[in-house]
Amino acid sequence: MKFYRVNLWLALILLSVINIAWAEQPKPTWQPHTIFVAGDSTAASYNQPDHQGWAAVLDSFLDSSVVKVDNRARGGRSTRTFISEGLWQQLIDDVQPGDLVLIQFGHNDAGKINDDSRARGTIPDLSEDSIAIHNLLTKQDETVYSFGHYIRQMVADVKAKNATPVLLSLTARNIWNNQRIERGSGQYGGWMYQLSWQLDTAFIDVTNPVADVLEAMGMKQAALLYTKDHTHFNGQGAELHAQTIIAGLKGLRPTLDPQWYSAKGLQVTANDWTWLRQPFVNNANLASVFMVGDSTVRNGAGDGAGGQWGWGDFVAQQLNSKKINVVNRAIGGLSSRTFITGGHWQRALSMMKPGDQVLIQFGHNDAAPLNDDSRARGTIKGTGEDRVVINNLLTGQNETVHSYGWYLRQMIGEAKAHGIIPIICSPVPRKTWNDDSTKIVRAQDSYPQWAEQVARQSGTMFIDLHRLVAEQYDSLGQQKVDTLFGDAHTHTSKEGAELTASIVVQQLKWALGL
Repeated sequence: MKFYRVNLWLALILLSVINIAWAEQPKPTWQPHTIFVAGDSTAASYNQPDHQGWAAVLDSFLDSSVVKVDNRARGGRSTRTFISEGLWQQLIDDVQPGDLVLIQFGHNDAGKINDDSRARGTIPDLSEDSIAIHNLLTKQDETVYSFGHYIRQMVADVKAKNATPVLLSLTARNIWNNQRIERGSGQYGGWMYQLSWQLDTAFIDVTNPVADVLEAMGMKQAALLYTKDHTHFNGQGAELHAQTIIAGLKGLRPTLDPQWYSAKGLQVTANDWTWLRQPFVNNANLASVFMVGDSTVRNGAGDGAGGQWGWGDFVAQQLNSKKINVVNRAIGGLSSRTFITGGHWQRALSMMKPGDQVLIQFGHNDAAPLNDDSRARGTIKGTGEDRVVINNLLTGQNETVHSYGWYLRQMIGEAKAHGIIPIICSPVPRKTWNDDSTKIVRAQDSYPQWAEQVARQSGTMFIDLHRLVAEQYDSLGQQKVDTLFGDAHTHTSKEGAELTASIVVQQLKWALGL
C-alpha cells in the first residue's frame, strides 16, 4: 500500500469524508443528561503532556449546557478489576434513565489472572467458564470469569437502569509491521462486536477508522501522537480517537440528538455506516475471506429485517471459522462506483493482508441513473474506457464517471497490488420467470457477461453466480423459489441466501481448497 504522510489536521479531514450512500431521513434520537465512560487508561483523564485519554476531551464535542460527560475510566483496569474494585457499581448507581454509557475494555484483560502485582486478567473468550483462585494480590478468594461474562454484566446493569450501553472496540496502538499498523490487540475488538449482536447493543468500531487515519499519516507522523509508548497517546491522539467516537455516535440509529453537540462537534461528519455494524477481522493470525457488494450480499444491517438476507451472511457458517476469518463488508444500495467513491472499498482493502481473498459482486445498482439528487450511483454500461464528467447533483461536486468494467478493474488491480486474491462474482439473478414459468430469465449482454469479461481479461477467478443460482432455481420450480425470496424478485429470504452461500462456498472449496 502506498502511504501518504500528512499532518494530523489533514488526517482528521480524511476521517470526515462525507458518506452519501443513504438519503437523510428522520432518525430517532437519544437525549441523555449524562454520557458515562467506563474504560482504562486509554480513556481516563490525565494532566500529562505525553498521555491523555480520549474521554478527557470528549466533552469539547458536546454542548455542556444540555449533556455532561462523566468519565469514570481508570488506568490499569480490566473488565474484572473495574467491577471487583467497586468502580462499576459506583458508576451504575449514578446512571439515570436515558443516559448513555460508553464501555471500552480489552487492553488489560489479557494480563495474568493471578499474580502479586495486578491480578487483572480475564478468561480470554465469551464463555461462562470460571476459575476459582486465591488472589495473590488481594489475599482473597475470587472466582474469575471470561471477558464476555463481565461485559454481559455491564450491559445488563445499564439496561436495567433504562439507560443505553454502547460498546466500543479498542483504541489503536502504535505498533507497525511492513508499513501496516496493528488493528486491535488480540481478539477483544472482535469479541465486543460479537457481544453487540448477542446483546442487541449499539457498537462503534474505533480501531479500524483510527488505524486508517494513522496509516495515511505514516509511521513517522503517527509516532508524534504516541510520545509515551505504543499504547498511550497524547492530546492530539486523544482528539483523533474522540472525534472517531463522535463520528460513530452520529452514525448510529438511534443517534445522539444533533442539539447535544457543540459547534466543534457539529463539524464532525457522521460515519453514516456505523449503524450497519459491519464486521472486521477478528483474528489477525488467520487468513480472511472478504466480501464486497450490494444488498444481495449483505442486506441492511445483516439482521434479516423484513425477512431479507444477503448470501454473504451465511458463508461463515459453511467455512471453518477456526481457520479463517469471514468478513462481509457489502453495503446495500451501492454500485461498483459508489462503493469506491464512498470510501468503502478503501476501508475494506485496508483491513486485508497478502494472501486474503475478496469476493466482488456488483451490478444490481449499476444500472441506476448516472446523475440524480437521490443516489447518483449508476455506471456507464459495458467494460470499456468510456467516461463522462458530471456535476453530481447529490454531492454538488464534479465527478468523472466510468464504466462498470472500469470500476471492477480498479478493485481487481488494487487487490492484486497488495497481494490479495480477487474473485469476481456475476450478480445473482432476480426472480423473473420466462413466459411459461419454467426457467429464470437470464440477463443477456449485461452485467453478468461484463463481469465475466473483466475477470477473463484480467486473469481473475470468476464465479458465475448468475448462471449457477438460476440453474438451481430452474430445478426447484416456481413454487419453491417463491419461498427463497423476501421480496418480489431481488432480495432472498434466509433459506434463499443460504442456498446461494452454499454455491459460493462450494466454488471456493473447489478452486482454493478452503
